[in-house]
Amino acid sequence: MEIWTMVLRTIVVYFFLLIVLRMMGKREIGELSVLDFVISIMIAELAVVSVEDTDVSYIKAFAPIIVLSLLQIVLAWWSLKSERMRHILDGRPTVLIRDGNIDEKAMKKQRYNFDDLLMQIRQKDIKDVSDVEFAILEPSGELSVFEKNEEAEELSYPLPFIIDGHIHWEHLMKSGKDEMWLRRELHKAGIDYVKNVSYCVLQENGVLYIDEKND
Repeated sequence: MEIWTMVLRTIVVYFFLLIVLRMMGKREIGELSVLDFVISIMIAELAVVSVEDTDVSYIKAFAPIIVLSLLQIVLAWWSLKSERMRHILDGRPTVLIRDGNIDEKAMKKQRYNFDDLLMQIRQKDIKDVSDVEFAILEPSGELSVFEKNEEAEELSYPLPFIIDGHIHWEHLMKSGKDEMWLRRELHKAGIDYVKNVSYCVLQENGVLYIDEKND
């Protein structure tokens, strides 16, 4: 009788977790933030306990899972609305190599060693660090590598000027542009306010790409 109870609880917990995970949103395993990873581990542990301990009612077993899922949903919504919260929860991309020069301080801060760096570069079919224009450690832990373009006189990595309604001043200055130029380009595109821009980047071909919110 006990074995059938466990089988039934396993089926119930399985479908319950499917609903919970659907509510939490879709993300690839490699793109999980630290918060998502911790919550996923806790939910998995609670699910195992709810299956094994048949004396615990479904309400008591599912209550902490529901609390964790709601916490994740609220924080995900908050990070969607706030760039600062998004950086706190997910972290920021870190430039490890710029124009063939390794930033040892950035590597030390991210606890990223040279063996990992060289291995990731080799996996991108790049033979030498000097051939790398940019190597960026993403918040997911993946290393994005951009090879140098010998024909280009300037760095070809596109720097976003606006993300989620906020101007990235350092990118604007690195590209030799100013706020007046940016607002003039936005006005040409029929956009009066920076907050209405979801994403804006100067592409390698010199064309300014603008994605307006809710377009």
